[in-house]
Formats: sequence, C-alpha cells, structure tokens
Amino acid sequence: MAGTLEGNATINVDQEELTAGASAATGHGHHREVIMRSGAATLTRSQGWRSIGVVSGFVLKLSRQAAGLTQEQLAALLGVDVTTVQGWESGRRPMSAIGTGEFIRIGARLVRAGAPPSTGRYLRLAIEADLVLSTGVEAGPGWVDPNLHPLAAGVHRKDLTNLITWPFTRSAPPHLLEFAPSRPRRGPAPTYPSLGAVEQARFFDHLQLVADRSRNTPESLLRRQAVYLLGFDRRGHVVDWLRDEWSRAGRKALRPGDITSLLEARSASVALALTGDGSHLHDFVAKTTGTEAELANLNYWAHWLGESSGTQTDDSFMLEHDKQGWSGARLLSHLTSRLDPHSPHLPLNLHTLQALAASRPALLKGEPKIKKTLEQALTRLASSGTLTQLGSNQVTMLNYALRISDH
Repeated sequence: MAGTLEGNATINVDQEELTAGASAATGHGHHREVIMRSGAATLTRSQGWRSIGVVSGFVLKLSRQAAGLTQEQLAALLGVDVTTVQGWESGRRPMSAIGTGEFIRIGARLVRAGAPPSTGRYLRLAIEADLVLSTGVEAGPGWVDPNLHPLAAGVHRKDLTNLITWPFTRSAPPHLLEFAPSRPRRGPAPTYPSLGAVEQARFFDHLQLVADRSRNTPESLLRRQAVYLLGFDRRGHVVDWLRDEWSRAGRKALRPGDITSLLEARSASVALALTGDGSHLHDFVAKTTGTEAELANLNYWAHWLGESSGTQTDDSFMLEHDKQGWSGARLLSHLTSRLDPHSPHLPLNLHTLQALAASRPALLKGEPKIKKTLEQALTRLASSGTLTQLGSNQVTMLNYALRISDH
C-alpha cells in the first residue's frame, strides 16, 4: 500500500452510461447490457457516488467498543476531532483515505487500549471489502479494467468474503465474535454495516455486467468471483440469470486440466444454493465425483479457510497434488460442523468431507473429538430422509473411514 490505503485504482464512467444504467432495469426489471466506451478505468467519485467505508467503519466501532472506549475517548486517544471518529464509523469518511502509517498506528493504539490483537488485520480486510463494494457501486453499469478490479486481484478467502457480503447477509462474520463490547450497550444498535437499496442494486448490476462481459475471456477469476457474489442478490431476474449460467456451464463436459469450466459450474451451482436452490449442487457433485475435480475442490476449500498458506492470484493452484501444503484438520472441523440435513450446501459439504477422508486416511486418527462429532452428525443425516443415493453412499463411506481409523 502506497500513499493512502485507497491506492490509485479508479473507475471512469461517462454520464450517459450512468443515465443508461439507471433505466436499464425498467419494465419487469430485466438487466439490459450497457455499451461501454473503451479507455482506462478510474476510481474517481466524479459522478457523486461516495466511496464505501461502511465495513471498515463498523469494524472500527466494534474494536472501539471491545476496548471499552467511547467515541470521545477514542478521538482523544488518536488526537483527532470526535466528528472524525463519527465519520469513520458511519462510513461517511472512508478509512481507506487514511495514510498507511497512521492507519497502522490506529490499529496499534486500539490494541493497547484493550481491543483484540487481531484488530489491525481485520481493519485491513474490512478496507479490502469496502474497495470491492465501492468499485461496484461507483461503476454501476460501467466496465472496470480487470487490471484495476479488486475481484481480479486474487482468490478470496472466507474471512474477506464474509466482510464483503455482511451488508447483505446481515450476519456478523464468525471471526468478529471476539469483538464483543466490554460494556453493556444502551438501547438498540445496528448489528451490520448498511448499504442503501440503490447502492445494493448498483453493486449487483455491476457484478452481472462483469460476468456477462468476461465470458469467453482470460478473466476467469474476475468472472467466477462476480458470479459467486451474485448469489447474495435475491432479485428474481438475477436468480433467473444464475439458472441460465448453470444451464450453460453446468452441462459442459469436464475436460482434464480445464479448471475454468469446472469452476464456472461450481460457482453457478453454489450461487444458486445461496438463493435457496440447492438442486443444481446435487448435479455438480454427481458430475465431479471420482474426477480430478475432487482435488481442485479440496485445494480450493483449504485456501478458502486459510488452511493453506500464500496468496493465490489465479486458480491454477487447485490442481496441485502436494498433500503436505495443508493438514486438513481445520477443513475437517469446518465441514463436520456444517452437515445440516436442511442446508442447500449439504451436497457439496458432504462430498468434500468424504473426499478429504479418502485423500488423508490418517487424518481421523488424530482428531478424536471431531470423530465423535462426525459420528453423531452422520447418524442424524442417515435418519433425516433428505439424502440422495449418492449422499447415502458418501455417508456409508465416511462411517467406514471412521471405523478403520480406530485400528
């Protein structure tokens, strides 16, 4: 990070493009592709759309409350006016505009005052989340050069994605549970960062434009991460778009080494499951069982959960056969806790768990507490009446893996 945390990436959208975009969802709300002019993209706010700072502001507020500080006390600690703290926490003054050195000092002072040691890390992740949101909201129907788009910069992990989607799910990311207030709150208080309806629509309209324009281009990472995030949009025309995406990507024959087609199908089925339609996830799992897609899926999960180290700038790492890069213990615990018979993601969770046990047979031996939890979860699944034949077979294989791990 140089200068300010916001950096120099910008979006440049013509006024006529914004006007066309505003009328793109008329009638039945169907998205109409807007013709974009070519040229370098910029991240200016010349069109009047504010830079989004709501996620980092909310994390700052949680950090302050965890330290037991009032806004006035934090302002005094940092040597700023209380209106500055209020602006940061509300998102009106994005923390991305703070100089890098000062930003680091703010995190350090909060920790010294009693905030969790992870404060600095999660503030940085929250600024990354704000950048993704800002890019979509400011661009709206405008195209952003993939070299500048944050969705094309690297493969996201779970903790970042949970922050990006927080304004839509309204559920606090699990990793922020340690930021509990040290003093009781007075009266009701917001529990999630808020985006207006127009801002949300612009963000998701931008994702749909990105997904449409990136098809059949080298920008597969940008496209699939946009498709995944579209699963958090509940508008009917977007759900229909996702079903069309599955019809296109999910029915392709999977060729060895074709990670792009594999992940397009995976993203479409997972996004549809996020909307409540888990039927295509069953199809995806059935299609990939017993193929190299199982390896790619395991490597993806390990990266997603932060079990494997390193930043990934593209998806090629998913086909690596190195089993020493990550242990699988965190993934085992995560998947075991998500064997909910009624979850639309159950087919993928169960499939991944069975593939993990098969690829690392010694893993269950070293996790006696997880084994007990897994046995109970499998018993509930077997009696739930929700399993397909493939799911039943996977439960059987997992029970067998548990039995032989005792010897």
